[in-house]
Amino acid sequence: MSLTLAEDRGVSMAARAQARSFLDAYLAGTPDEVPVPAPPRPPRGPALAPPLQAFALRGCLLTRDGPLDNTWLVIVGGRISAIKKRRPAGVPGVDTHGVILPGLIDLHGHPEFNVFAAWEPPKQYINRYAWRASAPYKALVRTPQDKLQAKLPRGTQLRYAEIRALVGGVTAMQGASGTNRATDESLVRNVDLRIFGQHRARAMIDLPSGPRGRGADTLRNVLAGIANGSVDAFYLHLAEGARNNQRSIDEFDRMVRFNALTPATVIIHGTALTVEQLGHVRDAGAKLVWSPQSNLRLYGETTRAADALRMGLPVALGADWLPSGSTSLLAEMKVARQELANQGFPISARSLVNMVTEDAAKIAGLSDHLGVLAEGRVADVVVIRRRSDDPYETVVNATPEAVELVTIGSDLAYGRADWIKLLALDPMAPSLEPVLAWGKQMMLDTSYHAAATASTAASPPLTQLRADLTRVYPPVGPIWA
Repeated sequence: MSLTLAEDRGVSMAARAQARSFLDAYLAGTPDEVPVPAPPRPPRGPALAPPLQAFALRGCLLTRDGPLDNTWLVIVGGRISAIKKRRPAGVPGVDTHGVILPGLIDLHGHPEFNVFAAWEPPKQYINRYAWRASAPYKALVRTPQDKLQAKLPRGTQLRYAEIRALVGGVTAMQGASGTNRATDESLVRNVDLRIFGQHRARAMIDLPSGPRGRGADTLRNVLAGIANGSVDAFYLHLAEGARNNQRSIDEFDRMVRFNALTPATVIIHGTALTVEQLGHVRDAGAKLVWSPQSNLRLYGETTRAADALRMGLPVALGADWLPSGSTSLLAEMKVARQELANQGFPISARSLVNMVTEDAAKIAGLSDHLGVLAEGRVADVVVIRRRSDDPYETVVNATPEAVELVTIGSDLAYGRADWIKLLALDPMAPSLEPVLAWGKQMMLDTSYHAAATASTAASPPLTQLRADLTRVYPPVGPIWA
């Protein structure tokens, strides 16, 4: 057994020492017989992270080797310390009767725009440059976004979007603006910003037009980072348009001329990529992130994802953004399944779940941390109410309403109120905010932040975030919908 303390969520040295004492006893004795010492009550007021806590969850665990029914997942100090049939003594636990899986990883999005309700495109466009230049987009999305950014406290939109992702089972996502969170680690992990104490990924939306075009210096710096080993993943929007749109098709050759097709490159969209170009992507060791719902609504067609999967190109999913994408990553999984069937490539529920967990973690360069339930791994965990004999079908058919608990490391970030009260170190902590979600009594903790520099600012609760947003922009898209 390998047990490691989590140090990625900004926990105090005292809390680590407390968890270490339990781990030492756990390793020295019989795990089922070692009680967990009662922890001190956490301090009131803002803190970088809640104290480390220990608890256990029972259900059907989706592991790399397949499902394990009626099994306990033991979490100590923000990491998975054991997977076992017997309930551990002295650890608060819940028999969930549900499906327990790694937190979902959404590898493409624009979270700050997820405060908007879905936009109905008035027509299909030839590429992303066409709709970005359209009057309806500017009126319904771009202008309100500029107003929100000018009038709201920094990070308000991102935190609201993180909550929306969290309640849908997402514990890590891509695409947040670095201007909103350049040095902080967030409520939901941002894979291309600071994560696990490091910043080893970069992102770019538009390729430079040439060696001296806008963004050329940024791209050169990214490629230098890839070459020297300091950048593990480079997320690049590419070839986003109709399959017959030459401008989109030609972006691939432009990327190659920039020497930007590398093993670290993660192509987002790629709707216009030909089968031959997809083969070159695979041969280079690059990867693909697919957002079918947004593609279909904007362009009437989407990426040749079936061809990509047939040739062994690694593919993950992203919900893109609310104006044209899915309301959640769970919803995006359903669109992906249907579209793959349309393309003559029926996919199993298990493979689809892997696309948003283990496969996504590999694509993000984070397979040592995320995507798998295993001893020693970070405890980013989701519990979904079971509604099928096949646990993978339960996940694929789930909606956010079926998400019953989400943990991120040592944080009980969101879950059923009755479970949180049983598992939390301090069930009365002011950071635990009661919320009514699809008719269910839930609790939400938005207090977490870990900054590179000392910070004393408390993270606002959802009620405050909603009030700030609706004051500036009344038709803010709801979370519980």
